[in-house]
Amino acid sequence: MLRRLTLSLAMLMLVVAMNASEVSFTVDYPRQVVQGSKFQVSFSLRNAEGNGFKAPEVGGCKLLYGPSKSSSYSSQWVNGVSTSSSSEEYTMVYRADQAGKYTVGAATVSVGGKQYSTRPFTIEVLPPDRSAQQGSGNHGSQSVQIDNASTQAAGKQVNSNDLFVRINLSKSNVFEQEAVVCTIKLYTKYQISQFIANIQPSYNGFLIEELPVSPNLNEIEHVNGENYMVAELKKCILFPQQSGKLTITSGTYDVTVVQYEQFRTPFGIMRQPVEKQLQVKSNTSTVNILPLPEPRPASFRGAVGNFTVSTEIKPQVLKTYEAATYCYTIKGSGNIKYLKAPQIGFPSQFEVYDPQNDINAKPNGSTVSGTVKIDYTFIPQFVGKYEIPGTEFTFFNPATRKYETLTTEKYELTVAKGSGAATQAPKGGIEQQNRDILHIKTGDLHLKKNHTYAVEGAGYWLWYLLPLLLLSAVLLYYRKALKARSDMSLMRTKRANKVAQKRLRQAKQWMRSGDKGKFYAEVLTALWGYLSDKLQIPVSELNKENIAAELSRYGAAEEVTASVLDVLNNCEMAQYAPELSGTDMESIYTAAADAMDKLENTKRKKA
Repeated sequence: MLRRLTLSLAMLMLVVAMNASEVSFTVDYPRQVVQGSKFQVSFSLRNAEGNGFKAPEVGGCKLLYGPSKSSSYSSQWVNGVSTSSSSEEYTMVYRADQAGKYTVGAATVSVGGKQYSTRPFTIEVLPPDRSAQQGSGNHGSQSVQIDNASTQAAGKQVNSNDLFVRINLSKSNVFEQEAVVCTIKLYTKYQISQFIANIQPSYNGFLIEELPVSPNLNEIEHVNGENYMVAELKKCILFPQQSGKLTITSGTYDVTVVQYEQFRTPFGIMRQPVEKQLQVKSNTSTVNILPLPEPRPASFRGAVGNFTVSTEIKPQVLKTYEAATYCYTIKGSGNIKYLKAPQIGFPSQFEVYDPQNDINAKPNGSTVSGTVKIDYTFIPQFVGKYEIPGTEFTFFNPATRKYETLTTEKYELTVAKGSGAATQAPKGGIEQQNRDILHIKTGDLHLKKNHTYAVEGAGYWLWYLLPLLLLSAVLLYYRKALKARSDMSLMRTKRANKVAQKRLRQAKQWMRSGDKGKFYAEVLTALWGYLSDKLQIPVSELNKENIAAELSRYGAAEEVTASVLDVLNNCEMAQYAPELSGTDMESIYTAAADAMDKLENTKRKKA
């Protein structure tokens, strides 16, 4: 009887916890598919049991199977608190028949008399590869296609149409200081297991505003009749600083692609992944920079974009010798981070301090938008009425190709008597009376005669000896530090763990936020960089075989070497083939940290 009562109470608590959980109805779908391929759309109902499921129609696609319903349930008891969750998943299988972009409506399901809907979404069906049918009877000569391992045979030559890096510019003709977006993308038909930038493109003649990117192969683009998996390697907003033709130089990259070796077995044809190392060079890209029109207005100070200005004086009641602030605010988009403070015509009876800038701007689309607040602190010296004239702010608007001038309002100020001594400005416009020079002192100054020569005292010679000793100590320390810094291999080894730990802390933040792509990329970067610095392996020669050999020469135990290589393999598998990976972010992070700790505690073998 007691056992039944306990079981009933436990079931009741689980049901209550599940009912308290939030019900949600979501959809998981591919944003891009290739015409002729099959794909799945899954609708997930969490923490509820549904009925009456209705799926929307997907334009340009044919329903092959579904809906297929599956259910799951989980519960846990931690520190006396019970939590549970359940889910129902409805899976639809489609075939993409017609290229185009299609907006898919909402799916609906009923839960306890209440209807839940998913949000509408868009699927893009890309045309098939132009060369998809070439060599269809011979896989060895068939052109490479994404998501088709039979066309990616091991030993097959990877040509420039299968893998390339391209620099894309949003505009080819811009004015000086006008924003232009530069995007560097990797286009590939193969899966990538490793990507290392050897030489980054240079942006001579530009100011750069970096944009965040996620370098994962999660997009497909149709370029010149072919489909490619695409990853953004770098994206930034450029502000040209001079007219003429400015060239963005090419970069070089070490890329490891995955091909497949096919062999027959009693169970059919099997495929084994084989890595192939390549070096890829990006294109160069040129921007034609147009000079700003002449003549330039006298009030133009380099602002290019579209802006508004406003001013304010705080406080509104002014008193002598009490600080006040003239606030000059610029809002808009363009080269706002690089604007110069305007010249304000303050009266000569005001003591004015250097302006303080507060910039709050960030990338917005293809430019930078925000606010620049410039505060001029001034102190009125005399009672009276004064005027701060309006100020002209001129900017060049690339959209209209014209200079536009804005004028701020002028201020009529009345200064009342404050805590200072002077109350009224003297005639003649003197800026400020000197009140900090006292009258010359008269009377007995109590002067004494001293006939002792300084060179006769020990303190005189100590003033020569002490600086000499201090200079000698500084020179010895400098020579020792210079010798240590000249040993580049030693410096790289010393900073290897520090740099790697910093990247692992960043990876931990991505892990907490659930961003798998950035997490795995950060862990890989930390490990490759750490091993390159620790083992003194050039980046161009950095691979697993060299790492294993150098670890053995370093004196690392076989288990340490195995743990390092396992972390690299698991991390790459989780990043580039997450569906085949059985590891999670927590285990990979722990394994990476443990592997570096073991290597740090390994004493280097003497040569």
